[in-house]
Amino acid sequence: MANPASNDLQGAERMVSEAPPAQYVVKIQSYSSLSMNSGDKYESGIFPAGGYKWKLVLYPNGNKSKNVKEHVSLYLSMAETSSLPSGWEVHALVRFFLLDQDKDSYLTIQDAARKEWRFHGMKLECGFDQFMPLKTFNDGQNGYLVDDTCVFGVEVFVTREKSTGQGENLLMIKDAVSQKHVWKVDNFSKLDEEVYHSNVFIAGNQKWKIRLYPNGWQSGLGGFVSLFLVSADADTLPPVTKVFAGFLLRIMDQLQGNNYFINANCWFSASNEDWGWPRFISHANFRSPNKGYLVRDTCVVEAEVTVLGVANEL
Repeated sequence: MANPASNDLQGAERMVSEAPPAQYVVKIQSYSSLSMNSGDKYESGIFPAGGYKWKLVLYPNGNKSKNVKEHVSLYLSMAETSSLPSGWEVHALVRFFLLDQDKDSYLTIQDAARKEWRFHGMKLECGFDQFMPLKTFNDGQNGYLVDDTCVFGVEVFVTREKSTGQGENLLMIKDAVSQKHVWKVDNFSKLDEEVYHSNVFIAGNQKWKIRLYPNGWQSGLGGFVSLFLVSADADTLPPVTKVFAGFLLRIMDQLQGNNYFINANCWFSASNEDWGWPRFISHANFRSPNKGYLVRDTCVVEAEVTVLGVANEL
């Protein structure tokens, strides 16, 4: 099994993604000043994911406590754990992001075997000691550090959790079947509400709906269409119940069939009812007459959902 804090990146999977991290981004300007003046490390603000609090921990010149040299070290750390019950454990799939500013895409790094990382009271932090060589990171031709600015990000998928005296039963579904739902949105240019929802549909014995922000939401406000998949049952789910789903959201190309889509896997629960992308597609791309996404002021949105597992109280 790959060591999450290994002294090299053997056992790490590197990929390129055009989609930004859906949960947290850290943009650092005047990075050279940070590396010279911040001490050993920089800790990001706290952000929620999967019902827990987290933060990114960056060592611009390497984690000296582990004798790391000539590398950037990057970790995910749990925060505000004092209120968690005795004996707690959280298992999570973690993926780090680093923006290539020249190609407008992200280098993603995660465990090569996609193993869960285990967080508990004695181990609040997991990551990569040698996330990237400083020589590679500082080389402007690679696009990671441009005009002394860089962008890191992270996605966290909580897969299991437990505490002393409690338990849960996780049923993973073999040969899970995907279900599709098509939502035709007419008079798009006349939509004047912040958010719209599709009709509720069933997939994997769970209720779902699509959430659409025509003028964008959060980081996508004003320049993007934002799309999310929503658990329509979330407000009635018991606190322990979680639904693990793989899903794909697409905007149909009504002219040539070159549909635009992004996919993800996520745990849905009472505390995490939706998942999606504030910057799903830019308005310029969406409205381009040659793309076929908006034809006669109508767009067609499709969700494809596969329920892969359900966790309930033991």
